[in-house]
Amino acid sequence: KYAENMYYFSELALTLNAPESGTAPTDSRRRPDQRLMENGRWDEANAEKQRLEEKQRLSRKRREAEAARATEDGTPYDPYKPLWFERKKDPVTQELAHVYKGGYWESKERQDWTLCPDIF
Repeated sequence: KYAENMYYFSELALTLNAPESGTAPTDSRRRPDQRLMENGRWDEANAEKQRLEEKQRLSRKRREAEAARATEDGTPYDPYKPLWFERKKDPVTQELAHVYKGGYWESKERQDWTLCPDIF
């Protein structure tokens, strides 16, 4: 309804970001800043976006510090890896691509999101 008044997005585009129950807590549709923006609460959305970006920066700094300590100590360091994808060379293009490795749909069915980090 009123899709033509919503930044000229098509009805499909407007529904792509619609919340869906049962998704992972890391699903981008759960971004609190985005929800605030979509509800017209611009100042709160901007403050929330700043908070999320700072949280991301701190997380990256922590991982970088852990990697540096491991290098200094000569201990193995397991870098961050996505939960549902792995980087593999595409056999046709020979370029690295993120390929689904499984697990998401099983976690969704069980509603077991214990492996998901707290990103929001």
